Amino acid sequence: MSDAPSTSGQPEHPFDVHAFLARPLVARVATSDSSGAPTVRPVWFLWEEGAMWWLTGSYSRLSRLLAKDPRVALTVDTCDLDRLEFLQVIMRGKAEVAPFDQARAKRKLRRYLGEDESTWPVYFTHFEDDTRFVRFVPERTIVQDLSKTRP
Repeated sequence: MSDAPSTSGQPEHPFDVHAFLARPLVARVATSDSSGAPTVRPVWFLWEEGAMWWLTGSYSRLSRLLAKDPRVALTVDTCDLDRLEFLQVIMRGKAEVAPFDQARAKRKLRRYLGEDESTWPVYFTHFEDDTRFVRFVPERTIVQDLSKTRP
């Protein structure tokens, strides 16, 4: 459950967190709005270089919210009733708006839409001039396997 280090200096986790975060899952990101009230949004993400990355732009208030308060809580989880798989990765830390990177955007979208870009909806193939990435580096990570099939 914790991010306590093992004897090798790496955190011990009940499952492979990097493989889990490589799956095309949805993260739910919590921030505070201008009144301090919590707000949660689902995002497609890319786990890369020890950070979560997702897109933002003028269509979202996220850039403005992060400028006022960069604190973020994020969860990625599964609830697979057929396989009785209930995995959770919960992260807290600070996020920042980062420049747009076309190659990173394509890597992220391939996870969800497939390799063949000709099949992607047109709004995923052209990015607005103000499109940016949010870069979130977790300061704390909690990893839990709540599956009923665990030994």
